[in-house]
Amino acid sequence: MEEIFSPNHPGNLQDYEKAYREFNWASLEVYFDWSKGGIYNIAAEAVDRHGRGSRKDQVALHSVQANGDVKSLTFGELYRRSNQFADGLVKLGVRRSDRVFVYLDRTTELFISLIGIVKIGAMAGPLFSALGPEAVRDRILDGEPSAIVTSPYLYQRIAPILKDLPIVPLFIILGDKEGLEGTVSYSEVLASGSPDFEAVDMGPNDPYIIHYTSGSTGKPKGVLLPHKAMLQQLLGMKYVVDIRDGDVYWCTADPGWVTGTSVGIFGPWYLGNTIISYEGRFDARTWYSLIERFKVNVWFTAPTALRMLMKAGDDLVKEFDLSSLRHICSAGEPLNPHVVRWGVEVLDRRIHDNWWQTETGAPCISNYSCMDIRPGSMGKPVPGVVAAVVDENGMELPPGKEGFLALRPGWPSMMIGIWKNITKYREYFYVPGWYATGDQAYMDEDGYVWFLGRADDVIKTSGERLGPFEVESALIEHSAVAESAVVGKPDELRGEIVKAFIVLRPGHEPSDHLRKDITNFVRVRLAYYAYPREIEFVAELPKTRSGKIMRRVLKAKEGGHDVGDLSMLED
Repeated sequence: MEEIFSPNHPGNLQDYEKAYREFNWASLEVYFDWSKGGIYNIAAEAVDRHGRGSRKDQVALHSVQANGDVKSLTFGELYRRSNQFADGLVKLGVRRSDRVFVYLDRTTELFISLIGIVKIGAMAGPLFSALGPEAVRDRILDGEPSAIVTSPYLYQRIAPILKDLPIVPLFIILGDKEGLEGTVSYSEVLASGSPDFEAVDMGPNDPYIIHYTSGSTGKPKGVLLPHKAMLQQLLGMKYVVDIRDGDVYWCTADPGWVTGTSVGIFGPWYLGNTIISYEGRFDARTWYSLIERFKVNVWFTAPTALRMLMKAGDDLVKEFDLSSLRHICSAGEPLNPHVVRWGVEVLDRRIHDNWWQTETGAPCISNYSCMDIRPGSMGKPVPGVVAAVVDENGMELPPGKEGFLALRPGWPSMMIGIWKNITKYREYFYVPGWYATGDQAYMDEDGYVWFLGRADDVIKTSGERLGPFEVESALIEHSAVAESAVVGKPDELRGEIVKAFIVLRPGHEPSDHLRKDITNFVRVRLAYYAYPREIEFVAELPKTRSGKIMRRVLKAKEGGHDVGDLSMLED
């Protein structure tokens, strides 16, 4: 009998089928000031109307530093400081359509900077603070920013590559800039600007952000998202994230990742919610304590983080009061069925997996509060988004048939381009009438979408095609396995064999006996060709900072090929 977890609380979306059937994007316009004659700017909608209105004294951001100290900003403070920063940028010569990169740790100034940049009509380019010099150089050469906001230690990190640049951007330094010649002080930029700056009126298709992709499948590219993405970001907060008025919200994603901005900053602020940000690295005890300390109601995180919480042990959960937590979402990697079960059994809450990409700008396929969860499924398309499983000619395939996951172009948050690479942009639309996601999937009889793997990750073994997700999900159900990644390894007889890389749970040591036990455990659960014929125990898996496993790195090493761009590899 198929495993199903039924809804346990009524959500904002009461009837999915009715909403999907009757939905129209224009119905969301009433939530925004521009529909009442205000200016059209994603930052103004997220901050300015609250900063001038009844929420001006409400906390917009609790920024938790690595040492546990907290810096909080009200919407009023965020409104004025982002205005000052915006005006200060203009006085430095930064103009509409310029790119301005933000290369900072998760401090309050990161949020102020991003909002201020978008207010002047420029494109914000958030960069992970873990990026190394070569990665930053590549992005500067590609994006050609007019300015970069950073800190002294990060500036010193990338100083050696500045000589490689044909034009060195203006560096705005947060902190002591002594000895950093040719830079400008962040505090001086802020002080030079007016708190009454008016955000620039933009067009729906004007870009507000350039996000460099995570690099899980190849060299990062600059994805441009438009101001009209606010429509789908707001819908995602209401229907997918199920956020409500007065909720405290924590999205653990870094703003260098699309989740960290679309549903981590802009989305919750459209609706006037308080958000939490944490500067420090992952630590299970700290994460649970933050939920308890700030009485977090809605939590958005990644499957990798959830698996790491599982690895920390079930007893740890009992030390904390998580009673405030109502709704949990996950994105970035497929959510293994075992993690869904753990959420229900240990956290006493369903975890709602959802699917989207940097290029889609907002959630597109999700599990909703009102729906049954079928562990391992991505859920159903967001109202207003048409999703299908198609063949290479764009023909929709019947239920149960594996093919390419595709979306009908035209949803509001769809990327409007790849920076300086129209050829790459056009590749997404090679399937007639569709946006090709690059993922393989199938749809069941009830419309649930099931992820099989990236097209490049599919393993061809003994004449069969196999997605890694199914094998990885079976592997982590073994009591000794904390994490797993599966790739195809070249084999003369079978074309490829399934090779698994496994991170063990604490208390387990690698051995031939354990290797055989894990192999047999999976063999009886999957098809005859799907079990791993080779297992390698590793201390950790290569991941991007957003938590995606970089299978291409493992596959390239197995095949003796160049591993390619590693700029987004977690340090």
